[in-house]
Amino acid sequence: MKKKIMTRGVAVAAAALLILAACGSDDDSSSDSSSDASASAPATTEAAAMNMTPGEGVSVTVGRASWSTGYVQAEIYTALMRELGYTVSESADMELGPQNAFMAMAEGDMDFWANTWMPGHQSWLDAERTDGSLVGEVVSVIGEEMMSGGLQGYLITKSFADEYGIWTLEDLDNNADAIAAYDATDANPGNGMVDIMGCPEDWTCDNIINSQLAFAGYKNLQQVKAGYDPMWAQAVDMVNEGLPVVAYTWTPSAYITQIRPGDNAYWLGMEAILDDSNPMGQDGGEGWDQRPGTAAISEDQCPARSADGMCPIGWKAADIRAAANNDFLAANPAAEELLKQITFSVMEISLANVAQGEGADPKDLAADWIADNRSKVDGWLDAARAAAG
Repeated sequence: MKKKIMTRGVAVAAAALLILAACGSDDDSSSDSSSDASASAPATTEAAAMNMTPGEGVSVTVGRASWSTGYVQAEIYTALMRELGYTVSESADMELGPQNAFMAMAEGDMDFWANTWMPGHQSWLDAERTDGSLVGEVVSVIGEEMMSGGLQGYLITKSFADEYGIWTLEDLDNNADAIAAYDATDANPGNGMVDIMGCPEDWTCDNIINSQLAFAGYKNLQQVKAGYDPMWAQAVDMVNEGLPVVAYTWTPSAYITQIRPGDNAYWLGMEAILDDSNPMGQDGGEGWDQRPGTAAISEDQCPARSADGMCPIGWKAADIRAAANNDFLAANPAAEELLKQITFSVMEISLANVAQGEGADPKDLAADWIADNRSKVDGWLDAARAAAG
């Protein structure tokens, strides 16, 4: 398994440069987390006195996101909880979009998950339960899994963008010739609209995309919603054929190793960055503010890049974090501390996503990651055991 992942280093090199440039050097923070965890680990004599399995006898229900790029993280969290003695469900048994996931945690049907994207998911914390209370009153976002690790935006076929000079969504919306060429081969040919491949309806990004389109006042752009992976596969085929595509995607993922900014695609810029005005009046829409909506991406990958080196990508870099039911956290200090301790680098997860996309089992990838990071993981586990008293 490890050998298989390593042989893909060259294949993902371009994606690696993009991820690190856009999200900052998160490898440093990961190293710092390792050092901090090791420094805080109890001395050997203290470790001998600790309860090594403080979760023994406690059943835990974990969920995972309905996007496949979050599977490996869910398996790592699950495996480490089990090392603390908890009896943990299979994450695949509860695969949910964020709206249902946060409500499941609020109702006690799910104890935690590892796939919160902030600030985008704030709207689900602000949602009302049937008794009138807010989800955020009984569910907490916790830990620093991948801070500023979630880069999001729109990719466009490079050859099409070069031919028509399309560097921003505004350029596309205002170019009749480009719209006609695009519309001839998109999801709804002949309707005079540019169909953007967006998100499934039970994700949060579909609401944000609709808000972005409404806020900017685009007249000729609309979102197409469908299952993400089949839609993405279609986008990959179209880009490889040189056909025009605008598709939403994100990192960390293997997706940008298939449609590659600077190679066969560009990141599209946006002039109108969504603020907190909630143009569609959606519940929680004020929390979808994407300002400043920029990322440090090179000009060959984002021709809309400004003189200060920032690409107006239109999305705020997301913090990827865990979330959990408050009663679960209060009753399980070891689990709470573990959720606070766990961190990943964007590159680690992206490489795992590449391997997963080529058939590797997320459980095997999680086991490999834990083995490769055993010293750091042991520091996290010792901190969790110490928190249990």
